[in-house]
Amino acid sequence: MRPALVAWLRAGLVIVGVVALDQFTKRQVEHSIVPGEERRLLPGVQLVDARNHGVAFGFLPGHHIAVTIIIGVAVLGLLVYFMRHATKPLIWLPTGMLIGGALGNIIDRLRDGSVTDFIKLPLGWPPFNLADASITFGVLLLVFVVEGPRAQADGSDPGSQPEAAVGREQTERS
Repeated sequence: MRPALVAWLRAGLVIVGVVALDQFTKRQVEHSIVPGEERRLLPGVQLVDARNHGVAFGFLPGHHIAVTIIIGVAVLGLLVYFMRHATKPLIWLPTGMLIGGALGNIIDRLRDGSVTDFIKLPLGWPPFNLADASITFGVLLLVFVVEGPRAQADGSDPGSQPEAAVGREQTERS
């Protein structure tokens, strides 16, 4: 099978997995936690049933059309990048995570007019959901996948030394 096709299939599986897990957990929260109620999950982590009418962390509340356009443009840009770089190692993983997270939240927006957030961390951090977590980790992983090889190739990786420098060190020790 061609590498690009394999990358598309892998990204598709990640998308389906993220959307399915995100939607499942949101429905479980909606059916088991009353809005305003908090349940302890782990020390410092609460489960809540909150509605987000904006994008990440409530930014742009009440701008449903603008939010949908922004998300659509971002997903389209990511798809174009993925089409051009599908054979790049691991690029399928952050692509799948980002698109899956975006779709998970878009489904909520279209169905309910808001996104269900349910994971609450301490120190006033706004509640979030698995789609948000997938987007956050997807962005971090995308930066690593895109920039990691470039940093190693130009020698800027602090753990790598050009061969000439290694040779000089050995000469200086002698």
